[in-house]
Amino acid sequence: MRVAVRLDRRALRRWHLEVVSALAGRPDLEVGVRWSTGSRPPAPEVDRLFALERILHGLPAGRSARLEEAHLAPYLARDGEPDVVLDLVGDDGTAGPTWHLTFDGGAGEAPLLAALLAGRVPAVRVVDLTAGRTLAAGRPGSETPGVTVAAFEDVLAGCTHLLRQALDGGAPVDVADGEPSRLARGEVLRHAGRSVARAAVHRAYRLLYRAPHWRVGWRWVDGPDVIDLGRLPGGWSELPDDGRHFYADPFPVVVDGVTHLFVEDYDHALGRGVISVVDVGPSGPVGAPRPVLEHRAHLSYPFVLEDAGQVWMVPETSGARTVELYRAARFPDRWVLEEVLLEGQEVSDATPFRHGGRWWLSATVRDGGSFSDSLHLWSADRLQGPWVAHERNPVLVDIAAARPAGRVVRRGGRLVRPVQDGRAGYGAALALAEVTRLDGAAFTQRVVARLAPGPQWPGTRLHTLNRAGRLEVIDGSAYSPRSRYLAWPGRR
Repeated sequence: MRVAVRLDRRALRRWHLEVVSALAGRPDLEVGVRWSTGSRPPAPEVDRLFALERILHGLPAGRSARLEEAHLAPYLARDGEPDVVLDLVGDDGTAGPTWHLTFDGGAGEAPLLAALLAGRVPAVRVVDLTAGRTLAAGRPGSETPGVTVAAFEDVLAGCTHLLRQALDGGAPVDVADGEPSRLARGEVLRHAGRSVARAAVHRAYRLLYRAPHWRVGWRWVDGPDVIDLGRLPGGWSELPDDGRHFYADPFPVVVDGVTHLFVEDYDHALGRGVISVVDVGPSGPVGAPRPVLEHRAHLSYPFVLEDAGQVWMVPETSGARTVELYRAARFPDRWVLEEVLLEGQEVSDATPFRHGGRWWLSATVRDGGSFSDSLHLWSADRLQGPWVAHERNPVLVDIAAARPAGRVVRRGGRLVRPVQDGRAGYGAALALAEVTRLDGAAFTQRVVARLAPGPQWPGTRLHTLNRAGRLEVIDGSAYSPRSRYLAWPGRR
């Protein structure tokens, strides 16, 4: 297949070279670059904003950085007509089969920038203009939507995934375009001023508080739980901490009639986490969580489950670029590494579950962009593997509904995934997604509820939901002043 990538030589970014070189590396494509004549480069204020934000946040020049035309010279299109023109600039010239990359329905990078400046994550589509249909779609996003240059680069990385999906035959899509915004010079300048103010506030906050700081909420459930209700009720108690550690990613499990709560235990002084456990009695957690698993990398998301008469844990070890399976040699305090299930990728929140007579593993994988918007699947005959990647990976690109947020559960014949909704930033909210198809050829889901912090769970974050027996748990944000001091007996 011959593909011509249409670019504007006046407005080249490193991302354009990234896309062209990635496509040219595919054995099924012959790729060349063609220059556009009808597009409009963005206002120079945009690049000034990006430069300012890089200085404020100490960011290196990334895929948004400007690129010299000479870098694309090896890819200039030769003679002959392409099978398709991949237009990345929003040119009006549409002679022949043409695909556009659109943001909330608008082509070119201006509508993407306008949406980000308006505080929105746009819907991204690869549209076949000739056939009048969408080939691939999603909502690539960022953990830092308030930093425009970082969000812009993360979304572009997600766009690369969607372009690959379109070239591989596309995938089912279910994402609605937002109301397009206009990129105005005045808004770019106002945003630059807000960026300076936010950076100053952020620095002041970190001088006064330990951040981020999470907290775990728990409650007893004798009736409908959060998944049954499709909303967040009240009545949560908090797992106390000493201010110098925080607890997050709660996973309860009932073994031999005793309830245990596993958590990420993050030490602010060390800057990394371990896995800890606390026993839960009739009145709630008994004492303070105690460490049970440490690693050379940061540990979090202690997914605990029972299978084949053993208790297992799959903690997140993305810093080591692995997914590891641990077996309880003496539950709950001693764990041994059983298998390295996956390696060589930054995998977040690996969540195993059974479906259709097989084991499935869901997780988000970072490939140069966000940690949270690209859902990958693997399957295996047994928990120990070997695990085989789904042929459609990433099966979903959506910052609002990709990243796992707890155990996958069955309710009334439905398979329900708690997922993170990161449109407003990392861990900002939860959603419940019903899996409508899962097999070796495809994956689809539909979001049935969205859960955000509020009167029932005050704060600005909500990103994990689990239950075991009568114990239901969530987590969210908290404040930890650096002046706080508690003499807490039994704390290490």
